[in-house]
Amino acid sequence: MDIPLPFTWSPQLNAAPADQIRLLDVQALDARLQQLAHKRRSLPEHAEIESLTKDLTQLRDLLVAAQTEESDCTREQTKAEQDVDQVRQRASRDQQRLDSGAVTSPKDLENLQREIASLAKRQGDLEDVVLEIMERRESAQERVAELTERVSSVQSKIDDATARRDAAYESLDSEAASATKEREVIAGSVPADLLRLYDKLREQQGGVGAARLYQRRCEGCRLELNITEVNDVKAAAPDAVLRCENCRRILIRTSESGL
Repeated sequence: MDIPLPFTWSPQLNAAPADQIRLLDVQALDARLQQLAHKRRSLPEHAEIESLTKDLTQLRDLLVAAQTEESDCTREQTKAEQDVDQVRQRASRDQQRLDSGAVTSPKDLENLQREIASLAKRQGDLEDVVLEIMERRESAQERVAELTERVSSVQSKIDDATARRDAAYESLDSEAASATKEREVIAGSVPADLLRLYDKLREQQGGVGAARLYQRRCEGCRLELNITEVNDVKAAAPDAVLRCENCRRILIRTSESGL
């Protein structure tokens, strides 16, 4: 047969009831600081900025590609126009020779006329190439203008979200600083050994080191004390620092404990 264990308290640790109750104020402030930290990490602007930044990175990559294409087209157009100019100059020189009458040999005249015709065709082909490159360059320029505008728009959205995030940071940090200062004041009035135990338990128990005993229920684990535990609490000295048998947190007795 199992013999119930007596209610657990810290026999080596005692603190005035008022000091123990002040520990609940410290706990409330620690919970608030935890909430503020969580809210700071969970601001909707974080996800918004992250999503927009990904979009911006993709758009900038596309913009660089479009700018590169435009630059390549510009070089191609310059080269093609130079080729057209060279052919045009050569054709002009041949035409001048033909018009001058300096070439009298029928064979030379035929060759010269054939070359002029060939150059005319070559010039036409090259001019078609220039037009095709100009169309591609114009398309690239339009793409650059479009992407530049989109990059600017997304950057503006990021700037706006960042400003909203920073404003939220300022508000939360101000509230956290106020709560931290208030905690320092209250914690300074709690006995050092009690505060050390509380801090240790708070670290171990997910941020809650002390809980109120409310209507025979531990508010840390939400479990109701059995009759044996209730009797042990009643028998404990007012300054005894009790621990919840289930969750091991410091159990604070108040007028609402239901004992």
